[in-house]
Amino acid sequence: MFTEKTLYRLLRFIPCGAALALPLAHAPAHAQDQPAPAGPVQQVVVTGSRIAAPGAESPSPLQVLGAADIAASGATNLQELLQKNPTMGTPALSRTNSNFLTSGGGVTTVNLRNMGDSRTLVLVNGRRFVSGVPGDTAVDLNTIPTDFIERVELLTGGASATYGSDAVAGVVNIILKRNFEGLVIDAQAGRSHERDDDKRKLSLTFGTTSADGASNLMGHFGYSKQGAVYSRDRPFAAVDQTSAITRGRPDLALTPIRPYYSGFAPAGRFFVDNDADGFTYDASGNIIPFDTNGANGPATGYNRSALRAIAVPTERYLFALNGTRALGDNLSAFFEGTYAATKTTTNIESFPLGADDVFKQSGQVPAGALVGGVLVKNPLVPQYVWDRISDNDDDGIPDYYFQRRLSEFGPRRAQADRDTFRLATGLKGTVRDWNYEAFISYGRTKEAQSSTGQVNVPNLRYALDAVPDATGAAVCRDANAVAEGCVPINIFGLGTVTPDALKYVTAPGSLLTSITQKLAGASVNGELWQLPAGKIGLAAGVEWRSEESNAVPDPLTQAGLNAGNATPPTYGKYQVREAFVETRVPLLKDRPLARDLSLLATFRHGDYSTVGSTNSWNAGGEWSVTPDIKFRATRAQSTRAPNINELYQAPSQDFPTGLVDPCEGVTTGMTSALAVNCMAAPGVQANMAANGGVFTLQQADRQGISGYNSGNPNLKAEKGRSTTVGLVLTPRSVAALAGATFTIDYFKIDIADAIVATERQYALDQCYNAGNPVFCGFIKRRPVAVGNLSAGSIEDSDTAVTNSGGLGTEGVDLTASWAGRMGPGRLSTRLAYTRLRELWTQATPGPEDQRNNDVGEVTSSQVNAPRSKAVLNAAYKWGNFGLNWTATYNGPVALDDQFLKSLDIAPGAVKIGSRTYNDFQFTYDLRKSIQFYLGLDNAFNAKPPPIISGLPGNTTGAETDASTYDPIGRRYYLGLRVTL
Repeated sequence: MFTEKTLYRLLRFIPCGAALALPLAHAPAHAQDQPAPAGPVQQVVVTGSRIAAPGAESPSPLQVLGAADIAASGATNLQELLQKNPTMGTPALSRTNSNFLTSGGGVTTVNLRNMGDSRTLVLVNGRRFVSGVPGDTAVDLNTIPTDFIERVELLTGGASATYGSDAVAGVVNIILKRNFEGLVIDAQAGRSHERDDDKRKLSLTFGTTSADGASNLMGHFGYSKQGAVYSRDRPFAAVDQTSAITRGRPDLALTPIRPYYSGFAPAGRFFVDNDADGFTYDASGNIIPFDTNGANGPATGYNRSALRAIAVPTERYLFALNGTRALGDNLSAFFEGTYAATKTTTNIESFPLGADDVFKQSGQVPAGALVGGVLVKNPLVPQYVWDRISDNDDDGIPDYYFQRRLSEFGPRRAQADRDTFRLATGLKGTVRDWNYEAFISYGRTKEAQSSTGQVNVPNLRYALDAVPDATGAAVCRDANAVAEGCVPINIFGLGTVTPDALKYVTAPGSLLTSITQKLAGASVNGELWQLPAGKIGLAAGVEWRSEESNAVPDPLTQAGLNAGNATPPTYGKYQVREAFVETRVPLLKDRPLARDLSLLATFRHGDYSTVGSTNSWNAGGEWSVTPDIKFRATRAQSTRAPNINELYQAPSQDFPTGLVDPCEGVTTGMTSALAVNCMAAPGVQANMAANGGVFTLQQADRQGISGYNSGNPNLKAEKGRSTTVGLVLTPRSVAALAGATFTIDYFKIDIADAIVATERQYALDQCYNAGNPVFCGFIKRRPVAVGNLSAGSIEDSDTAVTNSGGLGTEGVDLTASWAGRMGPGRLSTRLAYTRLRELWTQATPGPEDQRNNDVGEVTSSQVNAPRSKAVLNAAYKWGNFGLNWTATYNGPVALDDQFLKSLDIAPGAVKIGSRTYNDFQFTYDLRKSIQFYLGLDNAFNAKPPPIISGLPGNTTGAETDASTYDPIGRRYYLGLRVTL
C-alpha cells in the first residue's frame, strides 16, 4: 500500500466514506505538509500485517479514517460514518432496522462487501472485541467511543491468516488514541426537520504523559442520546399499506394499496356459523359487519403503523481508560479498559390474539360449560353470538372463533439495558531489535430486557371460561383459578377488558443474555538475515480464545404460554487454539523498473472444539515500478468457524413479510409441475374445492405467515478464497498532480460451503416450481381453515442454516484524491467508487448454474446490492472558516428476481431508483482552542424510495429499505469543541 510517510500524510484526507478531514481546533492547518522529524524512522504495524517495519505496507486495499474525519462528520455512532463507504453492504443491525427484533434492538454492526456481519472482523487496537449480539461475533459499535478513536483502518479482502476466523470479507481495525495530552470537550445537539430524532452528545477526553515521556494515562467519558422516530410521523409510513403487485403486473409494484389494515382490531372480530367475514362492534357497542379496509363502509381494521417506530431511541454512557507504564528501557506494561452502558426501547403495535393462540388444538373458544351435565352459557358471551354458533368439536358445547387486538395491554414495548465491559492488559518490549508482546483480554456483554404487552395464555383460558353465579354475574368456573385471583374477561367490544381482568391475564416478558470472550496471546516480530534488497521480516505467535453465549427468555416464553411459540434457551460455547507465522521477503530494491519488489506470506493453523482443525493462508506481493507507480496483489484462503447461534440456536419464531405463495391462482385443470406439487397438500385441495377450483388467498392469509429460525449443530467451517489485484498511482513527479493519489483494485471472494440461512422465497420456489423435497420440509400449510385463515395457506415458512453451495462477490474499487492550495485556502477532495459485478449465493452444493445472483437487486434477505456505489468528499479550509461536503450515491436496484419469478414477472422489471444524499458541516474557529460547528445531514431532504410492505427488502414500519436509505430526512446539529 503506502509507505509510512505517505500513509500518515493521507490520514487527513483519505476517509472511509466520511467528510474529508479538516484540522481540529488544536491541530495546525497544514500539519500533513510538515516534514517528518529527524532521527530514527519509527517502525509501524499497518492492518493486514503483524510485521513492524519502517515502510510497513499492506498488499491488500487499505483505507484510513482519522479522528478529524470522525469529528468532521458529526457522527454519534461509528456506523453512521462507515456506512457511507461504498465497500460497505447492508448491516444486519442498525437503529432503523431493528425495532421488530426480539433481541438486538438498537445494536449497530457493519457488513463489508455484503458478505454478512459475521464475516467482517472488528478489532480494537489489533485485538478482538467482545460481541454485542448474543450467539454471534458481530461487534456493537455503540460500545466504541467515537471521540476516543485515533483512526480506523479498513482492510477489504480475506485476512483470516493474520487475525483468525471471521475476517473473510475483511477487517475494521479501530485504533484508540495514544499518548494524548490535555483535555478536549465536545458538546453537540441536533434534531430532524420533522422535530424528532433528537440528538444530544457530550464527551470529555483527557490525557497526561510522564515527564520522561515513557508512561501515559488517557481517559474518556461520553454520553449520547438519540430519540425515536415513529412511523406515524412520516407520511409515507403513517398508514398500513401493501404493494398492489400481482401476477404478471410489474407496473403495480410501487403502487400502494392503502389502507391495508390488520384484521386484528381492538373491538374484536368474531366468527359464527355461516359467516366467513365475521362481525365487530362500533364505538357505541353496536354489532356491525367487519370491513377491514372500508371497501363497503367504514374501515374496521387496525392501523399498525400508528405505534411502530422507524428509529430506535438509544442512550449511551461510555467510559474508557488506556495507559502504558514503562518498566525499563525496553519493557512496558499496558492496559485498555472500556465500559459501555446502552439503553434502547423498541415499540410495536399491540398484541394480535387469535382463538387458535389460546386453544391450540381446536382453535375454537367454548361459549359455555357443562355444569352437572347441563349446558350453561357464559354470561359474557352476547346472545347474538350464542344464537348463531354450534358445537364444532363434539364436546357438547357451542364454540366461536375470534381475533382481537389487545389494545388494553398497550403497545408491545421492550426496554433493553446492555452493559459491555472489556479489559485487556499485557507486556510489550524489545530484545535485540525483536519486538514482543503478550496479552490477556476479558470481555463481557450482558443484556437485561423487559417487555410489555404479552398475554398469559393459561390465565386467559380460565378467564374465558366463565359461568353465572347466584346473581347471574360472571365468575371463573375453575375454583382453583378463582382462588388465585381469576377475573372473567369480556373480549366483545371496544375497551371491554376491565383493569382487574387485564391484570390477571397480563404477562410481562423478560430476556437475559450474556456473551463472554476470553483471549490470550503472545507474538514476536523482527528481522532475520540480510538480503540484497533488505532484511527478511518475520512475525509469529500463538493465541487462545474462548467464546460463550446464552439467551434465556422468561418461563412463559420458554413454554410457549404467552400466545407465541415456545422459545427455549440458547446456550453454547467453544474454544480455539491457534498459531501463526508471517514473513515479508524483499526481492528487489532501487533497480530499474523495480524501485521495490517484495513478497508477503502468512499461515495460521487453528484447532476448534467444535469443527476441529482449520488452516488459513495468504500470499501477496508489491511491485513499485517507480516512486509514482505501484502494483499490488494478494491471494488468500480464509476460514470461518460457525458461531454459537449458527450451531445451537433453538427454533425461534419470526414473522416474514413479502412472501409470495407460488400456488396462488393454481386451478384444478392445470397439469404443470407447479400445480401437481401444490395440489399434493390436502389443504390446497380443500381450498380449491371451496373456491370454484381456484386456490385463493385472502389478506389475512398473507399477513398470517409465521416461521422459525434454527441453528444446526452439524455445521462445518467454511473456506473462502479471495483475490485482490491493484494499481496505486501517486504522481508526485507531475507538479499539477503532486497532491493526488489514484487507486484501482479488483476483488473477488468465493466461499465454499458457506454457512447461510436458506431464503424463504427461494425455498418456496424450489419446493413447488422445482419439486425439491428438501425445501418442502421448510413449509407447513394449514390442512383446514382456521377462523378467517384459509385452508392450504402457509402457516409456517421456516429457515435453518446449512453449509450451502457457496457465497461470492466480485467487483472493482476506484479511488481518486487530491489535496492542495486553491485560492485563499486549502482544498481536499476524494472520490471512492465501487462497481459490483457479482454477488451470488447457492443454497445447495451443485453446478454453478444453480447460483442465485443478487447483484443489482434488493432481496428478501435484506441485501441491497446496487451495481454502483460512490462517495464524493470535499473539504475547504480558509482561515478560521471550514466547509465539509459529502455526497453519497446508491445506484438503482431491481426487486429480487426470485420474488418476481414467483409472480411470473421478468427479472429486472421492477426497479428502485438511485438516491444521493448530501451532508454538510461548517466550522468556525473562534480562537485556537474553541471551535463551533454546524452540520446538515441529508441537506436536500431526499426521500427514501418506496419499497412497500409486501416487497422484498421492506423494513417493517418504514415502507422502504431503512438499512440502506434514509427514512428520517433532513437533520441539523450544532456543536462546540474546546481544547485545553
